[in-house]
This record gives sequence, C-alpha cells and structure tokens, in this order.
Amino acid sequence: MMPSSPPSLMRSFPMCRSLPMAIARRRFLQSLAAGASTLACGLMPGSSQAQGQMSSASSPAASDALALHVLQRAAFGPAPADWALIREMGVDGYLTSQLDGTVPPAPMHLQDLMQSLTSLSRHQGEWLALEREVRQASQKEDEDSKKEARQKAQEATVAMAEARLMRALYSPAQLQEVLADFWFNHFNVFSGKGLTRMLVESYEREAIRPHVLGRFRDMLGATARHPAMLFYLDNWMSVANGYEPSRRGRKPADAAPGKANGLNENYARELMELHTLGVDGGYTQQDVTELARMLTGWTFNPRDTSAQVYRFQDDRHDHGRKLWLGHEVHDRGQAEGEWALDVLARHPSTARFISFKLAQAFVADQPPKALVQRMADRFLATDGNLKEVMHTLLFSPEFRDPAQFGSKFKTPYQYVLSTVRASQIVITNVTPLVAAMQQQGMPLYGCPTPDGYKNTAEAWLNPDAITRRAAFATSLATGQLPLLKPREMVEEQGLGKRVLAKADEDPKARARRWQSPPLDVGSLKPLLGPGLSERTQSVLAQAAPATQAALLLGSPDFMKR
Repeated sequence: MMPSSPPSLMRSFPMCRSLPMAIARRRFLQSLAAGASTLACGLMPGSSQAQGQMSSASSPAASDALALHVLQRAAFGPAPADWALIREMGVDGYLTSQLDGTVPPAPMHLQDLMQSLTSLSRHQGEWLALEREVRQASQKEDEDSKKEARQKAQEATVAMAEARLMRALYSPAQLQEVLADFWFNHFNVFSGKGLTRMLVESYEREAIRPHVLGRFRDMLGATARHPAMLFYLDNWMSVANGYEPSRRGRKPADAAPGKANGLNENYARELMELHTLGVDGGYTQQDVTELARMLTGWTFNPRDTSAQVYRFQDDRHDHGRKLWLGHEVHDRGQAEGEWALDVLARHPSTARFISFKLAQAFVADQPPKALVQRMADRFLATDGNLKEVMHTLLFSPEFRDPAQFGSKFKTPYQYVLSTVRASQIVITNVTPLVAAMQQQGMPLYGCPTPDGYKNTAEAWLNPDAITRRAAFATSLATGQLPLLKPREMVEEQGLGKRVLAKADEDPKARARRWQSPPLDVGSLKPLLGPGLSERTQSVLAQAAPATQAALLLGSPDFMKR
C-alpha cells in the first residue's frame, strides 16, 4: 500500500523550510508579491488573458518565436548560452545536436561540482550499506551516533538534489535533462518509502538516464531489475503461492530474505497500466495475476554489497503454467519475465501510450491524434528507438505550430528551474529551490504514487499555486534567496578564513553575503521578448523599476511554456 502523506526531502534542508524574507522589507515584498499574483491571475480558466494572450506574442520575428518555443519545451527555459547556440546553429541544428548528444562541454563550475559529489560513484550495494548504517545508528542510545547517522543521510540526500538540479540548470544537454525528468516520472519511485530513499540516485543514474534516447525495452528492463523499483512496488517479496523458505542446506549469501507474503501484483499491474500498455491497453485482471506469477523470484537482498544486487531466485518462482495476453506460457524461470517485457515493449498499445505521453509533455495537454499515431508508427518501426520517436515529434509541424507556443502550463519543477536559468545566476546552494518545489506541491523525488507527477495544467493551475509562484518570483527577483551559500567554508577575495568566520558570527551579515543580487529586468527581457504579451509589457511599463523583474517572472507569460 502506498503511503498517503509522504515525508519529503525537506527534512534534509532544515534551514529552508520557508523562503527567507528580510524583516525590514517584508511589507514591500508582500505588496510586490500581491501585484505579481494579480497579474498572474490572468492565467485562470475563463480569463480573457488566458484565452488570448499568446496571439499577441506572434508579432515578433517567427524565427525568434520558434527558437523560444524550442527552449521552453526541449530545455528548461531560455538562458543566454542557449540563445547564442540556437541562433548560431538554427532550430534544426540545435535540435539535431541535442538528439545526437553533440553539445558543447558543460561549464567548468558544473564539471567541478559533479566531480566533487562522491555519491555519484556509489553503487547499489554501497547505497544499501549506507541505508543500513544509518538505520542501525538511529536505533542506538548514543546521541553522537544518531547525530552522525542523520548527518550522513542528509549529506547524501542533498548531494542527490544538487546533482539533479545543477545539471538541469546548467548542462548544455538540456533535452537530456528534460527527458530525464519525464522518464523518471513515467517510471516513478518514491524516495519516502524505506530503502528507496538511498536508491533514488542510483536508479536515475543507472536505469533512467542512459536510456532516455535509447531503446525503450532497455529502460523497461533496467527499471524492472533495479532494487528501487523492486522495493517500491514490492516485487522483491513476491513469491509463488505456497512458497516456504528452504530449510535444507545453506542459502546463497545473496539470496533474498525468507519472509514473504505470497503473490504480490503491485508491480505487474503498474507495469502494464502505467509503464507500457496504458489503462485501456486491452488486458484483464487475470492478465495482471498471470504476469505477477511470471515475475516471481525477481528480487534482491538488502544486505547484498554487490554493484548490481538484482537476483533471480528460482525457489521463489511460480513454475506453473500461465495464460497471459492470450499466450500460453510454460515454465522457463527468469526467461518468462524477460519474454513478457519483450512483448510489452513491442506492443502497439505501448507505442500509442508512450507516444501520447511524450506528445502531451512536449506539444499540448490534448495532443494531436495524427502526431501521436505517427510517433507510434515510428516507435514500432524502430523497435522502440526513443531518439527516432523524439525526432518525429520535434521536427513535426504540430510541435512547431505557433498555436502551441506558450500553451503549456509549467510544473513547479519547470517553473523554478526556468526562473533561475533566466536570472543568469550561477548558484551554489540548491536548498531554496528544493524548498520552493516543496511549497509549490512538487517535492523532488517526492511523488508517493507510481503514476508520477502530471505535466498538465489541470494538475497545477489553481489560485494557490499562482500565489506561491509569484512569492517565489518576488524573493528571487529582489535578492532574498541564499543561492550563493558556499558548500563549505572557502576564502573570499581579500579575506582570510579567520575574517570570514568572524563575519559569520553576525547572522544578518552572513545572510546578506549568501543572497543572490536583485535582478535587472533589462537582462530578462532579451531572453523572453518573443513570448511577452502586450498586457505584460504594458504592466511592466507602468511599474516601478524595482518591481519589474518580479512582475515579469510572476507573469502569466512566464508561467507558461
């Protein structure tokens, strides 16, 4: 059973449970946030601005409008380097380079950060060992041991967030990052459920990222065998009905624990309904049961220290005859499950379901049926080659239709990332971003249900969400977020560590030093010009200069993509 009220990554960010706001300026900032919220209310269904705002955005040069559209959909919003690249290469050249992976090198600050994150080199067994160490230490009476264990868990969790968000913000391979987010949600696991907390990073790195432009079957198999998915949807404890642990001889060291509760259908159900065929994919409850039987024995041992902990345990497998999707299945052990994944990956219903979800994420909440069909045909013709499917999507007339420009409402994840990318700030502290996503209802790795976060306006467009986004835009634009907090104490220009430590004794001085600078609307407009409606430009023209950046980032134009 899925937890109903998940704990979140915010436990690991105790300093940022709410967005910081300077006391002396609180009244001004609240007033500014209210103004941004009022402007953003034009997004609500039924408003004249929501219905017609993008028609006025078609007046700039069509090439710039299309380029902005590409950066809004195939990237997490425009940034100066991306604008320069897309103008140099053209839209087709830019998209081809994203699909082929022939992008410029990552900036040095991102390369240095990724090399410093030791979590990225941990394998599955090491993550499980860390989880075990933390859990055992938390049960001790020694407070120092408990504190040390909490510190280790927090450092690991923060490193996961840093790796995900900093790549999304600064990697030149923006399409890779957008697709990593899409496919993680498609094959969602919840970091708040037990062992999954420490396995999320390995899951994304090993089972998702290598395959986002590869073969769907490869990603399907990688997620099916990863301990994060096995644990999250309980398949690791699924055994043949009547199974009893062997009492004869010694079990292999990597064998799964003996305790089991019989057949568990959770993973088999979600595998067909959410990962492949879709809810209308033409299967029955009996097919779910039979698939669950075929997948018995797919497990792992939480005490395994191997780099790859998945194991097929034959004595847990249901060796009986099955009838699944009209196929008679005889006993073949692990090969039964692998064959089932082959069938699902090549099924026409899977091709349509995957194509619909991709078109919904990149084109429209209700994607054109003709485009979905062409993508599905390409999926089947190329044996699930996702690069080919994405090429069909990105080079389609439906994707490039001006009617779709700015028609999608950003998720909180997309909104927070796009504001920082537009701000052009090179941040060193992701904590306020994690806090903002939490407050806007989308905690990182925090969706408890297996269907993942939605990417449609229906899921996110409401008055409270708009108000929270406007408040975040105000805090960012007015320099109230500690985005420059160092990961560790470092020397600053002209200051030794002793002086720096002395300055840190003053909390107000420390907070000011960590805050990002206020934003200048003049640096934002060139990035967003083709997407600014006449209404937004009119409001900005009448606003005080100090409020313009916040109003732009909190505008309906910016909340859409």
